Amino acid sequence: MNRIVVLNPKGGSGKTTIATNLASYFAWRQQKPVLMDFDPQGSSLRWVRKRPAEFPPIHAVNAFEKDPRTTRTFQLRVPDFSTHVIVDTPAAVEAHELPDLTRDARKIIVPVLPSDIDIHACSRCIRDLLLVAKVRRDGDRIGVVANRIRRNTLTYQALIRFLQTLGIPIVATLRDSQNYLRAAEQGIGLHEMKSYLVRQDIEEWRPLIEWVEPSAAAPSAEAATAPAAGEPQELQG
Repeated sequence: MNRIVVLNPKGGSGKTTIATNLASYFAWRQQKPVLMDFDPQGSSLRWVRKRPAEFPPIHAVNAFEKDPRTTRTFQLRVPDFSTHVIVDTPAAVEAHELPDLTRDARKIIVPVLPSDIDIHACSRCIRDLLLVAKVRRDGDRIGVVANRIRRNTLTYQALIRFLQTLGIPIVATLRDSQNYLRAAEQGIGLHEMKSYLVRQDIEEWRPLIEWVEPSAAAPSAEAATAPAAGEPQELQG
């Protein structure tokens, strides 16, 4: 089972957007993803509840509410048939919590926005992953996603220069696109929308998909966004 953790203690970095779009991608690819929501805001859970019945199912786990009547292990259990577990982490995660959150994670995605505050938070997050969670820099487990980017701006250039100093791969650069909002409102992902609307966004996701799961070749934008049989067209776009 491929466990993917989307992590950044700084709120508003786009963790839920990346987590939900990963889950929907794997569901569209006929896999059996689980979306585990540790964020008390419950945004990932609400997204799953919105998901149209006609689309491939995504199993959701409420990880932020603790039930004293049962063990934590039982609460966080996933179906045996699961192929991927995508973990949406909360904001304000303390450094001492990182070892538990990242244990058994094959990939750790750190999204970062192009601002001084976010760059500082990303630097601290990477440091804690290396020193506290003991994630090896050369293990290809940590990848940074430059999120909500507007190219040819000074803030974008400053962000890229900073990320290059970390020695951590920049696995994707995602533009600031309204398509993410449109998808979230419908409980679907970019790969499930009409191809002519999201072609550029899908191409930006290709390196992230290939880094997360190198053995699975990411389809082209046209192939990835082709409607499934019987898919209601009005739910896309």
